Amino acid sequence: MPDSPLSKELQDKLFEIALQAKETSYSPYSKFRVGAALLTEDGTFYKGCNIENASYGACICAERTAYVKAVSEGHKKFAALAVSSDQTEFISPCGICRQFIAEFGPASLPVYLINNDGKALPLTLGDLLPYSFALQQGEKYLI
Repeated sequence: MPDSPLSKELQDKLFEIALQAKETSYSPYSKFRVGAALLTEDGTFYKGCNIENASYGACICAERTAYVKAVSEGHKKFAALAVSSDQTEFISPCGICRQFIAEFGPASLPVYLINNDGKALPLTLGDLLPYSFALQQGEKYLI
């Protein structure tokens, strides 16, 4: 992804919110904090953190937390996503999150992975999940 489709101001705010979001992570089992910031097309920001549970299947990732908050408030079109962690290496959304994000697409959605040093790796949803299957593709087959 060559140039950011976001202004420097919006990008900085997105990164700041993603870094702040990990501070409220509830991760007593893994101690692996993740934060996410999601920007809607109308300029609204939603943040999410990972929330663990003793029943591991009940855990929810930071990315899905942000998306669930936004969609539950009526948003379905997004401009960018940023994901942060305490790691020096960049971490990317898990497979379930990638599929969840793809439901709201598009493949050109900017996704920024932010490490603990505040450095960002710019990607797109298409980079993370090429040839995704979502509602847009499924509508061809729905009766």
